[in-house]
Amino acid sequence: MKSIYAYISAIFTLLFAGCKQPYEPPAIKGDNRYLVVEGVINTAANSRTTIVLSRTRNLVDTFLTSLEKGAVIRIESSRGAFYSLADQGSGAYTSALLNLDTSDNYRLRIFTSNGQEYISDLVQAQPTPPIDSITWKKENEVTIYASTHNPQNNTKYYRWDFTETWQYRPVNETDMGVNVGMIFYRDSTNQIYNCWREQNGTDIVLASTVKLSQDVIDHIPLTVIAENSERLGVRYSIIVRQYGLTENGYQYWETLQKNTQKLGSLFDAQPSQLKSNIRNVNRPAEPVIGYLSACNIEVQRIFIRNSEVAPWVGMASSPSCGNTVMLPVNSTNYLIYNYSDTTYAPYYFCCSGGALVVAKKDCLDCTRRGGTNQKPSFW
Repeated sequence: MKSIYAYISAIFTLLFAGCKQPYEPPAIKGDNRYLVVEGVINTAANSRTTIVLSRTRNLVDTFLTSLEKGAVIRIESSRGAFYSLADQGSGAYTSALLNLDTSDNYRLRIFTSNGQEYISDLVQAQPTPPIDSITWKKENEVTIYASTHNPQNNTKYYRWDFTETWQYRPVNETDMGVNVGMIFYRDSTNQIYNCWREQNGTDIVLASTVKLSQDVIDHIPLTVIAENSERLGVRYSIIVRQYGLTENGYQYWETLQKNTQKLGSLFDAQPSQLKSNIRNVNRPAEPVIGYLSACNIEVQRIFIRNSEVAPWVGMASSPSCGNTVMLPVNSTNYLIYNYSDTTYAPYYFCCSGGALVVAKKDCLDCTRRGGTNQKPSFW
């Protein structure tokens, strides 16, 4: 959700045409770095709770994120128990494995490194039913859906988020590398033909069954993968997290959704104030971004192979990938490599070993497009 919260501090932008001297309102340049609290108290059995702290940015800022490090966070129950979260050093704070009583109420207490104390309202643990299914449908693009239901009819308000992971490859495959002017052969630990990239979904996905006779969500769209996207070029996975919300929690997320995703036309709703249930103990008027909920988080993962959506290209090609160069091998040692164009790298030996073919690095090395060449543990 970081890409959504990055816009929260930029509520109004003033622009005057025809002025000889640019005007920068104080609200744009002010030091409005409000605390952002992301995460849910996880009441599922034997589960961890992770809370991420950051600060909002101003319009004139050039950095992408401002993580809040060095804080002290604990979960407190209405019955007097408390549970500390360990600082992960990256703005994230994680608890040990917990078995929280779902009949209890919980809140967060946060002490930031600048001496400020924040506290949330006590929230009731909401029931979240299991995810019935994560399915997909291919037309031109691929749409992924979630379905669930609660036979007890006591959830009513739902939110979903997800993380996508996909495998991708360069146009050409090589098992060669260069180290200090010498060609070497790669193995599974340093191969550059298979890479994986991960990204979190940025859209807010909500649904309510309040107006329905049954607590059933059938095929709510989560995300759309554009036709021939690289994400389905080899193999794709999505892990979906489902949350049960209170009515107030749902209203908070619905307002945030309208403020960030539905401002594209004259007929869309105007931005409105977010009502957080977290406050600064000593400065109650200070805005805090985020809404604390407590629920058992339900999770499901699926995989989709390229062959399942064929025909699907899914590979970023380039005319330069056909620009190979053939070099004579060094007569002293065929593994010596000193080609002057550093945008090329060894591709393969040919012609009974008497020549070396080189190609553009971007066409040989998947790591040059981001991601990692280390296969995820769940793959």
